[in-house]
Amino acid sequence: MGGDSGSDATFDLVVVANRLPVDRVVNEDGSCTWRRSPGGLVTAVEPVMQSYDGAWVGWDGGPDGPEEPFDENGMRLVPVSLSAPEIEEFYEGFSNGTLWPLYHDVVAKPSFHREWWESYVRVNRRFAEKAAALAAEDGLVWVHDYQLQLVPAMLRDLRPDLRIGFFLHIPFPPLELFVQLPWRRQILEGLLGADLVGFQRPGGAQNFVRLVRQRVGHKTHRDLVYLPDGRTVEAAAFPISIDFAGLAELSRTPAVAERAREIRDQLGNPRHVLLGVDRLDYTKGIYDRLRAFGELLADETLSVEDAVFLQVATPSRERVDEYRRLRDEIDRLVGRINGDYGRIGRPAISYLHSSYPREEMAAMFKAADIMVVTPLRDGMNLVAKEYVACREDESGALVLSEFAGAADELKQAFLINPYDINGMKAAIMEARSAKPRELARRMKAMRKTVQSHDVTAWAQQFMGRLAEVRPEHRKRLRPSEGDG
Repeated sequence: MGGDSGSDATFDLVVVANRLPVDRVVNEDGSCTWRRSPGGLVTAVEPVMQSYDGAWVGWDGGPDGPEEPFDENGMRLVPVSLSAPEIEEFYEGFSNGTLWPLYHDVVAKPSFHREWWESYVRVNRRFAEKAAALAAEDGLVWVHDYQLQLVPAMLRDLRPDLRIGFFLHIPFPPLELFVQLPWRRQILEGLLGADLVGFQRPGGAQNFVRLVRQRVGHKTHRDLVYLPDGRTVEAAAFPISIDFAGLAELSRTPAVAERAREIRDQLGNPRHVLLGVDRLDYTKGIYDRLRAFGELLADETLSVEDAVFLQVATPSRERVDEYRRLRDEIDRLVGRINGDYGRIGRPAISYLHSSYPREEMAAMFKAADIMVVTPLRDGMNLVAKEYVACREDESGALVLSEFAGAADELKQAFLINPYDINGMKAAIMEARSAKPRELARRMKAMRKTVQSHDVTAWAQQFMGRLAEVRPEHRKRLRPSEGDG
């Protein structure tokens, strides 16, 4: 059963995400238009939706937005409106003040407020009701990320006929951290509404199954959870990826190659360009990375003739105190390093607090000799994969935190512990001194990995597994007693 675009149409696939794949742009005359959002999820899911005849449920990013569905890029988009208090309590509060720090190793201290939780429940219910009204009989619903962890169970109550998948884009914490959450059982039960719960790394799936066994008391076997109603829930790793072919093609264009040369020129043509590209977030390890670079200059291991650091920090959650403090700290550190080691027309660090289009990012990736990706904890970190996709000549080095999901796949990177400043300095120097042949060997292997596990493969693998869920009361066969 497919959908036309009438208001009571139903769809074979419904994607439910915190944000729509477009941003609302308010023009000077007060009228609204929509602009496609940057981001891997849109690239990944759009072709799947088009092949399934799908609809996408999400928030438009502003207060009191429209609720009327509309079509954009061949996709049916269904907005969910949030009030200003809900943005503060559900989004900035529970999602980003409670869950985000808790799921990222408590790098910052999570806050636990009951009114934030109540708002989270209310907003999740609104998303679930929208999805329930849109999904065709026996349809597929794919719910995304930490903002919507209660949606699967709410949707299951409303529509037991559906096959429901959930994918968590950020890390899932170990038992010792997760149990701090006052609403830990409700979150686990919310996720168990899905037939398939996907994580970036195998450890996340294992943490989830262990928590369900110990805290909810359900029987589990390897990656399966058996519920009293006879349903079986599978938890598995599906590491997300990028549009390798699209980015590699973009990086080959003459305009991007020319811009890459210009960037090196503007940086004063140092022997080595180091690059960091991150959302401005305390989990990304930006401060420690720049501190390590500053120490290399202080030790006279490096000089500004030898190496310049280009750091892009995309603005993020500017209304949250934690983020404002981080921005001030980084501003001060950059100022101090540039004051101590820069020259006229040659700062040691070029720090850009802005976001850039895809072409400019591809040019930066092409211009950089050493990509430094040092999050304290990250679900995946697609920047590492994007850098690799842009290095068609197989030059360049990737210094990568072992606490990023990408480290599981990009084993040929120079892997570091981001808490170990001396180790980070040593890895940067090792990358800088490596022979071209050694760098080419590493880069070739990483490119092969990302090319064969691109974003299309990720989406197809998840959807394929979800489509296999048996229709008879959504039961899977239990493994025989003889299984280990």
